[in-house]
Amino acid sequence: MSLPPLVEPAAELTIDEVRRYSRHLIIPDVGMAGQKRLKNAKVLVIGAGGLGSPALLYLAAAGVGTLGIVEFDTVDESNLQRQIIHGVSDIDRPKAESAKESIAEVNPYVNVIVHNERLDNDNVYEIFKGYDLIVDGTDNFATRYLVNDAAYFLGIPYVWGSIYRFDGQASVFAPKLTDDAPCYRCLYPEPPPPGMVPSCAEGGVLGVLCASIGSIQVNEAIKLLAGIGDPLIGKLMIYDALEMEYRKLKVRKDPNCALCGENATVTELIDYEYFCGAISEEAADAAADATISVSTLEHMLKEREEGTREFVLVDVREPVEYDINKIPGSVLIPKGEFLNGTALEKLPSVDSGTQIVMHCKTGIRSAETLAIVKGAGYADAVHVGGGVVAWVNQIDPSQPAY
Repeated sequence: MSLPPLVEPAAELTIDEVRRYSRHLIIPDVGMAGQKRLKNAKVLVIGAGGLGSPALLYLAAAGVGTLGIVEFDTVDESNLQRQIIHGVSDIDRPKAESAKESIAEVNPYVNVIVHNERLDNDNVYEIFKGYDLIVDGTDNFATRYLVNDAAYFLGIPYVWGSIYRFDGQASVFAPKLTDDAPCYRCLYPEPPPPGMVPSCAEGGVLGVLCASIGSIQVNEAIKLLAGIGDPLIGKLMIYDALEMEYRKLKVRKDPNCALCGENATVTELIDYEYFCGAISEEAADAAADATISVSTLEHMLKEREEGTREFVLVDVREPVEYDINKIPGSVLIPKGEFLNGTALEKLPSVDSGTQIVMHCKTGIRSAETLAIVKGAGYADAVHVGGGVVAWVNQIDPSQPAY
């Protein structure tokens, strides 16, 4: 079911614009009126990363007149495998500025507004104000809930996407457009338990998956802006790249939703970092007085070599990560084995007095496993803050980062 267009048409298209968008203009559903609406549209894209890259390029190519970019990060070499809006010469540059230049190459008629800052409770309303539609390319739960809530309070519909390894999801959340439209909280009332769902930085993502989901997001944006087709409101598109399978599930509005339900309990922006939690309370408690630095670990390893200290250094990452880089002298026991209990069989007995030192990529997974180990009786166990990332950056830069 088509909805009314989100924007009114611009007054006209120039001769150059008619030539540029001619393949749109000859589609009956788009035509001159639809293209004028795109020209008059203001779309905010949150993130110029995996999803934001194809979304920004295709929104620009489609002729969306004003594009906003919210992005505070800089380009890293590891981004280039999927973030196609950036190139080698952009490494270490602000992603927002790099994206703006790439957009200008694709379509110089697009007005680009750069918001080179981290989205938070203090700036979200000011940034969102004035945009017709939001395309959400964020990669963490705290920001997703922030985007959902702020968009709801401002009455701005948004297109959501999510990617992980070979799997992608997309939907449109617009509770203010139709009475039965759900919001993100209707689909995911609560964030997953801390540490349960790895980020793309931990678990990886197939580069081309970003294009698949990002292009779906742009497709939905065009439909909403121009008032054509049946948008993914109340529907969840699920894509499995390995099986090459698309599925569409119905998402119903939750009458008990904390945000858009009949008796809403979320009536203003909340502390989203606390709501989502980077790590569990148990992990935070375990790591509070049991976190060591990589420089301390380096000293401990030297003492172990000299025979004056005994401990076991456990890497809780996945085998594919261990193949990329490692801290010398570590043994690999993935986090999953701690969760199912089999890892404890591989550790020295509690009675042996051997200290357990744990690390992962950045310190989040090792904090979670530290709580398990301490709960098993290894009272003097510690974990390495910053993990192997800090080790490579501060101790051994000859190793590759990822």
